[in-house]
Amino acid sequence: MSKSISGFSKLSKQKKIEWIIDTYFPNNDDAAQIIKQYWNNDEILQKLHDEFIENTITNYYLPFGVAPNFLINGRLYAIPMAIEESSVVAAASKSAKFWLDRGGFKTKIISTTKIGQVHFLFNGAYEKLNSFFKSIKHKLIDDAKPITQNMDKRGGGILDIELRDKTQGLENYYQLHATFETLDAMGANFINSCLEQFASTLKHQAEDFEGFDDNEKNIQVIMSILSNYVPDCLVRAEVNCPVAELNEDKNLSATEFGTKFIQALKIAELDPHRAVTHNKGVMNGVDAVVLATGNDFRAIEAGVHAFAARNGNYTSLTHAKIENSMFSFWIELPMALGTVGGLTNLHPLVKLALEMLHHPTAKELMQIVAVAGLAQNFAAIRSLITTGIQEGHMKMHLMNILNQFHANEEERSAIVEHFKKNVVTHSAVVEAINDLRNKN
Repeated sequence: MSKSISGFSKLSKQKKIEWIIDTYFPNNDDAAQIIKQYWNNDEILQKLHDEFIENTITNYYLPFGVAPNFLINGRLYAIPMAIEESSVVAAASKSAKFWLDRGGFKTKIISTTKIGQVHFLFNGAYEKLNSFFKSIKHKLIDDAKPITQNMDKRGGGILDIELRDKTQGLENYYQLHATFETLDAMGANFINSCLEQFASTLKHQAEDFEGFDDNEKNIQVIMSILSNYVPDCLVRAEVNCPVAELNEDKNLSATEFGTKFIQALKIAELDPHRAVTHNKGVMNGVDAVVLATGNDFRAIEAGVHAFAARNGNYTSLTHAKIENSMFSFWIELPMALGTVGGLTNLHPLVKLALEMLHHPTAKELMQIVAVAGLAQNFAAIRSLITTGIQEGHMKMHLMNILNQFHANEEERSAIVEHFKKNVVTHSAVVEAINDLRNKN
């Protein structure tokens, strides 16, 4: 039976595990062993992992794979990907190989502006508040100088601060809407520190502002926080080739393939039900690289999906066209990534991943991630309009099913050979295993 506990975080790692076993697995002799078998034998490395978060009891492993043959702006990459879904790395690799012989991927950074906001309440006229803001804007920036001085030296820092009137949606609600350039850092801690200083300056300056009545001097700061929606931190990736080179499927001509591909994209542009699944395929590639390079895939997910709905309807992140017998396929994604700070300086595999990518700047990493998303989406659409998505996916999933049934090497070889000529489904694999074992 579950029970509450006080002071859990203060317990030793061993005591935490004992409590979990006693509470949730009293009759499971394997639970403790399962937890401990994923500990790293290197005590220093395990301590590093333990301190990433609170209440660590073990490590949760994901496969760390590599998708080679990505030609991006004329440079070859093998892209590291951390993901559990069976077909993702294979699909990305197949797309990379397809476009390697067709000029590769072209990318560009459109903008790198990041956003933070101070949300506050002001009980007074907007004109008074605006006059006050104009009088202290320089003070807001100056008071943050101890925080921004190092970033300023490197060419980043605070770009601008605006006062935004949001009272139409919530009474007395206003924002300080600030924009930042954080260079190779994702910048969350930097931005949040600046915002909290803005909030402090805002409150203290209001108390002394002669243009306010007594009740207007008490500005109520609700919160100060960066935004993970960064529509002005934008990257574009694209591929292009003559339609005649889309000779990928024996059952479709190159022209038919290109036309059908574009129709599939238009459906994703029009129908949110399809768009969500379509964009999930994009994020298979994006998240895998973001995670492998020690960045925050939850922040990227939230911002990207908001971007997909920016015009009022949730729609496709990728687009395609045929003009003058040329096929073009592209994506634009908002993302704030870092190659310094956070896990990038701590996690050994993250360091390895960034080294594999030739030590990219944040801008270069944005481009690599966008390419991974575009490649993944190309592979998914190609499968959908030709063989169907299940053929390739289920063949990759076959090994997972065999592992569930603890198939030995002889059984694996026989089952794999069988499904070279048969459709893979879970029930079909189970039937084949049972038949094989009954015969033996």
